[in-house]
Amino acid sequence: MKNSEENKPLDIAEIDRAAMRAAFEKAASSYDAVAVLQQEVADRLVERMGLMAMNPVSILDCGSGTGFVSQLLASRYPKAKITSLDLAFNMLKQAKGKRTLKQRWNKQFSYVNAEVESLPFADASFELIISGLTLQWCQDLPKVFAEFKRVLAPGGLLMFSSFGPDTLKELRQSWAEVDELAHVNAFADLHDVGDALIQSGFADPVMDMEMLTVTYNDVKTVMSDLKQIGAHNVMQGRSHNITGKNKLKKMIQAYDKFRTNGVLPVTHEIVYGHAWVPETTHPANGSIVPFQNFSKE
Repeated sequence: MKNSEENKPLDIAEIDRAAMRAAFEKAASSYDAVAVLQQEVADRLVERMGLMAMNPVSILDCGSGTGFVSQLLASRYPKAKITSLDLAFNMLKQAKGKRTLKQRWNKQFSYVNAEVESLPFADASFELIISGLTLQWCQDLPKVFAEFKRVLAPGGLLMFSSFGPDTLKELRQSWAEVDELAHVNAFADLHDVGDALIQSGFADPVMDMEMLTVTYNDVKTVMSDLKQIGAHNVMQGRSHNITGKNKLKKMIQAYDKFRTNGVLPVTHEIVYGHAWVPETTHPANGSIVPFQNFSKE
């Protein structure tokens, strides 16, 4: 019988944070051109705000990337002040460039280059935190959710999307026929994410998921697109050597077994969740502690 450590599944804590940051910094300029799925998930995430009875005026977009979600929120809540936070400085530069003249004039956006695990804001600073396809890159979900709860006002809402474990399953299975190395990022299960929400003190968590499939003509384009959005392999157990031609050829042949109607599927398991901060008798002060803005007007 295997011990508990051997039975423990691969989890997102094994991500190389430095490699991940470098990947997203490098991918910033090419991200929008290939992030079709990311834009679709952003649309679906923000559409869910229509089911919530709230009109927030202070919003934090955690892991804002090039600003898909932030711009959608600005259209839905034109009077809201939106703080876009990302660990990649170059992603924030791309997001800043998308502002309209009106948004620049009324200073609707502010930009913060920081980690989600350690938010540079005072308690109860925001009414809404939204995080689109970011949590899968976080090492300690209970810690992240505790930070979210801390900076949300009483009665505040957290909404997010993330990748589930079946994401890139075809690529993962194809590499498994080549060797035992970690070639594809691993993602947390929906139930683990929900447990972390409850552990962090959120109320009324709701979780669901859906499968979205993007099709490609060949495997090399799949891998190229992953690299251009910064989502290629950043696992701690990955090989740091150049993959040999024979290994790559074997993986491509294995992936071709998934070909259907002339195209190759790339599966993405999308996990959605939302939860509320319990109401308290202590009003939110809405203040923000001093932090290093991405830029000043």
